Order: sequence, then structure tokens, then C-alpha cells
Amino acid sequence: MRLAIRDLRGGLAGLRLLAICLFLGVAALAGVGSLSSAIVAGLSQRGQSILGGDIQLSIAQREATREERAAFERLGSLSHVTRMRAMAARLDGSESILVELKGVDEAYPLYGDFRLEAGALRGRPAGNEVAVGRELAERLSVQVGEHIRIGNAQLRIIGFIAEEPDRVGQGFTFGSTALVDRDGLEATGLVQPGSLYTSAYRLKLPTGASAQTAAKELTTRFGDAGYQVQDRTNGAPRTRRYIERVGQFLTLIGLTSLIVAGIGVGNGVASYLDGKRGTIATLKLLGATSRTIFIIYLLQIGLVAMAFILAGLAAGALTPWLVGLLAGSALPVPPRLSLYPIPLLFSTAYGLLIAFVFAILPLARARTLAAASLFRGGLEPPRPPAALPFLAAALGAGLIAALAIFSAREPGFAAAFIASALGLLLLLTLLGALIRWTSSKLPRPRNPVFRLAVSNLHRPAAQTARLVVALGLGLTLFTTLAVIETNLSGQIRTTIPARAPSFFMLDIPVEDVAQFRSMASAAAPQGDLVTIPSLRGAVVALNGRRVSQMQIPEGAWFLRGDRGLTYARQVPEGSRVVAGTWWPADYTGPPLISLDVEAARAAGLEVGDGMTVSILGREIEAKIASLREIDWDTMGFNFVIVFAPGALESAPHSFMATISMPESQERPFARSVSRAFPTVSAIRVKDVVETVSTMLSQLAVAVRAAASVAILAGIAVLVGALAASRRARVYDSVILKLLGATRGRILAAQALEFTVLAAIVSAVAFVLGAAFGWYVVVKVLELEWAPDWATVAATLAAGALITLVLGLLGSLPALAARPARALRAL
Repeated sequence: MRLAIRDLRGGLAGLRLLAICLFLGVAALAGVGSLSSAIVAGLSQRGQSILGGDIQLSIAQREATREERAAFERLGSLSHVTRMRAMAARLDGSESILVELKGVDEAYPLYGDFRLEAGALRGRPAGNEVAVGRELAERLSVQVGEHIRIGNAQLRIIGFIAEEPDRVGQGFTFGSTALVDRDGLEATGLVQPGSLYTSAYRLKLPTGASAQTAAKELTTRFGDAGYQVQDRTNGAPRTRRYIERVGQFLTLIGLTSLIVAGIGVGNGVASYLDGKRGTIATLKLLGATSRTIFIIYLLQIGLVAMAFILAGLAAGALTPWLVGLLAGSALPVPPRLSLYPIPLLFSTAYGLLIAFVFAILPLARARTLAAASLFRGGLEPPRPPAALPFLAAALGAGLIAALAIFSAREPGFAAAFIASALGLLLLLTLLGALIRWTSSKLPRPRNPVFRLAVSNLHRPAAQTARLVVALGLGLTLFTTLAVIETNLSGQIRTTIPARAPSFFMLDIPVEDVAQFRSMASAAAPQGDLVTIPSLRGAVVALNGRRVSQMQIPEGAWFLRGDRGLTYARQVPEGSRVVAGTWWPADYTGPPLISLDVEAARAAGLEVGDGMTVSILGREIEAKIASLREIDWDTMGFNFVIVFAPGALESAPHSFMATISMPESQERPFARSVSRAFPTVSAIRVKDVVETVSTMLSQLAVAVRAAASVAILAGIAVLVGALAASRRARVYDSVILKLLGATRGRILAAQALEFTVLAAIVSAVAFVLGAAFGWYVVVKVLELEWAPDWATVAATLAAGALITLVLGLLGSLPALAARPARALRAL
């Protein structure tokens, strides 16, 4: 330890690459983990406000019975909130917009503060009054004090909503909030039998009462009635799952960046030890054993690595503060600013393991060098190290993979990601070896510049293999993300609008369906109208086993909460029966259902299994008659669960409709619907696309930020590879100068070398990135294959250009070496 510390007093010049690479990788991992933990902690901290109470019981298409409400009130203070989609329109009908209508009682909110912006007429709406989001007022061009129409009611705007404590708990919404009291909601006439609305009953428990215990008791008592019960520890489950999944994905990207950085660590250690040849030779002549040499430099590298891992941890720990300051408005909730030890501990473990795996082999090679060869300053390759260092490196790599897999939310996905990264690493390693071997077998060009460029790819101390691996990993990752992102944006800009209908129409009363069809045909003669019955219900049992007592599989999303239901005589358009048989059009037997095949696989269901669905408090036991493969690209109404005729017709329900028309007819059609059917909600697909596009753009920024660390690490690896080969390049430069070569010729040869290398790596990265991107887009996301090749090519061109420029800049010190001084040093 004393010798290691004394040697470090000379500075860290040779270990800068090690420091930079570890700092970048660890900072990325710690930053992603800390930010994800901070947002999830923020959700938990504000769980009462987000949920709206200590406990929430929600149910679709009905309100609580008198007995149920009395049971709720015995537990604590109760607040009743009704949410539904509705259309808000100007009184003259010239403009309308989809809103999230929320009817609240006097107890709302039980937690948090509901607040209006300055200039409001009163603190909260009463009777025929409404509080709206500012974006709604801007779309309708109305001000405070003016009236809008929602359903059958003309409501006066009393102010713009500044703070809505339970907004995040509502999950993904398409419209701005319009908040009314219970009288205002009744005046709209929108809550009717069959209407699509959700009743939420929120409880404020007495001090000291356990929300989780009470929630379990309520689930046991009322879960079978169709209620979804939540407690304050998980007020926004969809948002939490989204944050955790994105955090896991970004963590894996960060781990890939750290692997790239690990190659830089290996280069940095090799370069550093190469600069210590004289010191190692002296120590060996003074009696130091190979074991002593190994321990001295292992301690040095460990001390430096730990110092910069700590620096990376500090930067990662500060990420929630920085993101909250710069982009807090884009987050679902303000992050809870604190120190989160778990992601920091994982990042520390990853950093130390990466440093060990990539540093152990250069250290093992250094201990095998003989003192005589060190003093000769030769460039001959060292003897290969013993098998033990290779086994140690393999063990470290296995620990990294195990840590990533077993700490992941979805171990299978993490295992596939790690396996792909390791496979890519192996493939690029073989490619680097192939380039060296091929260049050594090529005929010697007559042009000396070309001959020298080819020789540089396979000469002793050439860093070709490491450069190929590092740049290949970074460029492949960036290319894959570019392919995925351009596919998504392309689908949103072109494919979805081309296939999607113009409107989704909701809450069409059963008795008005014929009149609606006539009006739609008259208002849009060229429109393509499709109507379908619609209900809401919750799956409460599978094969007699209650869902509330099951551990719901990750992919069985249709078992969480209530879902859209319908009934049909014929196989729905866009569906294909792949198992079982479809019922006859005149079927009148026991209840049957047809289930989406992917949903069935996720839940482990087959044809003949039983499923119990709760609709408006009544449980219907049905048998799975068939499994369907759904083509979601049709952009129509695709129901996971479809009932046979005879089971649902008598239940209160409404109809939905889709209609396609030229864009020029959309606004007149929306005005006609708003005037004739004020209770019908029209969702304009263009507005939905804009909302989804905004969400994906925010996600893309986060992904690009994480992926950019891989590129920065790749650049650092390039610089390190040049540093590791500095002695050989100085030697080549000096000898060539003595033989009459000019600096221009030497620089041209090196430029040609890096151009060839960049072209090969970019071409391989293009193929691999396109393949990985295709798999994600076509197999995982099940979208059409339509990347923007211009953007992808620009990404690769930028990477190749950076490689060339940095390669040439790294060559300048070797060109500047004075022959006399260099020969004395060599």
C-alpha cells in the first residue's frame, strides 16, 4: 500500500481514462436509479393527495347502494367523486372539446388543496358552475364568467384550475378537467344507465388506523361486487408501473454504457501500465516479485476507481435535484429529494465489478513481463497470462449479469437484454479479430500510404479489436434507438392517421342509435360508420378462483380493474379465431365468451376454462368458447372480451361508434353531433395522436440522454485506445521520418486507417441496429416496419465522423515527437 500511494503522488495522468469511463457509467446508472426512486417516493409521499383519501373504492357504471355507502361511512369520513368523459362546447356550437368531467361533493378533497388561479369568481363551483383547466378555455376561446355547455347543462366558468391534488391518480387522460359539484353533474344529464362513468368513494380514516388493513377487509367484503380497492401506499399504480418500467429500461441502457466504459477501463489500465514499464522493471530488479507488482497496481487502480465511482455516485445522487429544477413540469409528480441508498449501492457494485473485470487481464499481463524486456523497451507481445485471471474475469461478468437479472422488475426481459449485449460483445470481438486477420492477409498495396494504413490495422500493439468493440457497441445501441424512435414517430405521423377513423363516439343511448346513424349519414355522407354495444365490467374469478386472491401475472392487464365489454353475433372485424369455435348467430344457450389469445396466454387460460365477470354488481359465469387473434392495427373497437348474444342485452348499456371522413368534414360533423346529441362524447383521433406523440417525445428524450452516455463512453474508449498504442505510434512515426516520410503522408495513412475502421464498424452497426430495432418494432410492439433511414444514416455518419476526427487528433502527439529524443527514450 505504501508503494502504491507513493507511486500515485506523481499524478493521475495515466489513469484519466479509467476515471472518466467509470465516472460516466456509474453516474448514468446512479442518476437513473435515483430519479426513478425519487419519483416513486414522491408518489408514495403524496399518496393520500393523489388517491384522494386513505382508501379509494371505485366501480364502473353504477353508484354505491345505500347499504354499501353506510358500510363505507362507518370506517371514516367519505367523499364521492364521479369521473367520465364528456364534450364541452361553446353555446353557439362552433367549437367543442373532449374533457374529463369530474363531479365532486362538499367533502372533496379529503387531502391536499383544490385551488383556482387568481381572478376566480369563487373558491369552488356550485350548481350550474364549472371550474376548468386553462387549456380548455383557450381551445374554446372562453373567459371566466362566460358559459359553456356540457351535456344538457349550461355552466358558468368561475375560474381556471391551478391545483388539482388527485389529478395524477386518474392516470392517462385525453382531455382537460372540468370540475362541477353533484348538482352540476346531475344537471348535465350524462349519468344514465349504461353511461361510461366511474364512481370513486374515498375514505379518510381516523388517526392511527391502518389503511392497508382496512383496504384488505374492504377487498374481501366488496371485491366480489366489482369494486377496485386501493390504499394510499399505491395511489397511482399505472403511473408507478410506468415509471418503474422506464427506469428498468434506462438502467439496462446505462449498464450497456458501463460495459462500453469497461473497455475504456481496460485500455486505460493497459496504457497506464505501459507507461510504468520502467518502474516495474526497477522494482523487479530490486527484488519485487510478480505477485508484489500485481498487488501494487491493483491497489492503485482500486483506489482511483473507488474515488471516481464515488464521484459518479455523487453526480447520480444529485440527478433528482437537477431534473426537478430543469424539467420538473414534465414529471408526473415532483420527485422526493433525498438520498436513495439502494440504487447507489447497485451502481457501486456495477462500477467495482466492471473495473475488476476489465482491469484484471492487463494487470495479469503486466506481472508476466520480464525485467529485461521492460528495459529493452521492446514492442513484442507479452506472454499470455495464466488461466486464473480469465476465470476471475468470467466470474465477475457472471456476477454483473446475475445482479442485473435478479434486481430487475422483469427478470426475463433483463436476461434477454443482457444476453443480447453479451452476444453483441462476442460478435464485435470476433469482428475485430477478423479485421486484424484479414488485413494481415491482404496483398501489400504498392502505394506506401495505403500499405501503411493496412499495416496499422494488424501491427503489434494495434488497438483494432478494442476500437471495434467499443465503437460497435455504442453505435449499435444508438442506431437501434434511432430505428425504434423513427418507427414510432413515423407511425404517429402517417400510418395511424391513415388507418384510424376520424372520431370515436362514446355514450350513444341505445334508444337513440337509429337516430344517430341517420344523423351521421346526413352530416357525413362519405363517412364510414360502425356502431357497437359497450359495457364495463371486471373479471372477478377464473375457473372459480377469485382474482382478488391471485397474484396477477405481469402481462394479464385485463384482470386489473374494469374493462370494456361487448357482445356480437359475428366475429368482429380485425379478429381471427385461432382456437375453439365461434357461436352461431342465433345462439341462445349459456353465457359464452371469446377472449384475446395474448390475454389468454398471459393468464394461463384455454378454451373451455371458466371466467366470471361482474357487471353492475351482478356476476355472470361464462365459459371460454374461442380465442381470437386481434389485429390492433385496424384502429377500430377491439375488445379483449366479447360475449355471445343473450347474456348482456338486458343490462343497461350504451353504444360506441367509429366514423371516418375527410378532414374538412370533421369540425362540421362534431358541431352537428354536439347540437343533436349533447350527451355523446366525440374523441377526435387527431387530438389523441398529439397527446400520445407528446408522451413519446418526453420518453425519447430520456432514452437519448441515457444512450448518449454510451456514445461518450465510446469516445473515451477511442481516446484510450489511441493512448494505449501511443508508444507504438511514436515508434512508427520516428522510424518513418528517419526513412524520409513527411508528416502529411503519415497523417494521411492514419486518416485512411481510421476511415476504413469507421466505415466497417458503421456498416456493421447499421445492420445490427436495424436487426435489433426490427425485432423490437415488429415482434415486441407489433407495429409496421417503417424507419426513417435518413435519420438512422445521419446518426451513423456522425459517429463515423467523430471516430475519424478523434483518431486524427489523437495521432498529432505522435507526429510531433522529435526523432532524437524519441530514439533515446525507445
